[in-house]
Amino acid sequence: MKRIPRHIGIIPDGNRRWACGKGLAKEEGYGHGISPGMELYHICRDLGVEELTFYGFTADNTKRPSRQRAAFSDACVKAVELLSKENAELLVLGNTKSAMFPKELLPYTARQTFGTGGIRINFLVNYSYEWDLGFHKGGLGPAMGSADVSRVELVIRWGGHRRLSGFLPVQSVYADIYVVEDYWPDFTPRHVREALEWYAKQDVTLGG
Repeated sequence: MKRIPRHIGIIPDGNRRWACGKGLAKEEGYGHGISPGMELYHICRDLGVEELTFYGFTADNTKRPSRQRAAFSDACVKAVELLSKENAELLVLGNTKSAMFPKELLPYTARQTFGTGGIRINFLVNYSYEWDLGFHKGGLGPAMGSADVSRVELVIRWGGHRRLSGFLPVQSVYADIYVVEDYWPDFTPRHVREALEWYAKQDVTLGG
C-alpha cells in the first residue's frame, strides 16, 4: 500500500438486512458482526494502522424494539471484552448517564492498555453527536466527549448507505468516505484492501 491512513473509522451497517435475507429475525444479525470486527482489528493492526474507531450503536438506535436493543448491546459488550484480550489501547465512548449504556462497559470508559498496547481502539456505544459536543440549552459544553480521539482520515461504511450517521463529526471533518455495498456480516479482507487502494489514490489536501 502506498499510503496507510493513521486513523480509520468503521461503520458496520447492514446487520438487520443481512439477517432478513437469511430468513432470521432482525436481532439475530448483530451477533454475526463480532467475528468480522475481530478480523478487521487484526488486519489493521498488522498493517500498522495507529487508531481504529468502531461505531457500536447510537443513542437513536436505542429507539428500536427491545429485542434488537438487547442484541446489539450484547454484541458490543462481547466485542469489547474480546478486544480487551488483545494488544490494544482501548476506550469506550458514549453517554454513560443513560440507562441504555451497558453497565458491563463502564470499566472501559477510561483508556486502558491491554497486552502490549499499540493500536488505539475506540468503541462508540450509546453515542450521539449531541452528547459528544456537550449540547444543552445554553449551547456547547466545556469539552468534547471524544477529546481523546484523533482526526479520522478514512471512514469505511458497510451496507451501501452513503452517510456518516453522526459518526465523530469533528474528527471526520476531512475524512474520505469509502462505501462497501455488502452487509457487515459478509465482511471479507478484500473490502479493506479495496478501500485502502481507493484511499491511496485520493488527493488529500485538508483544504489547502
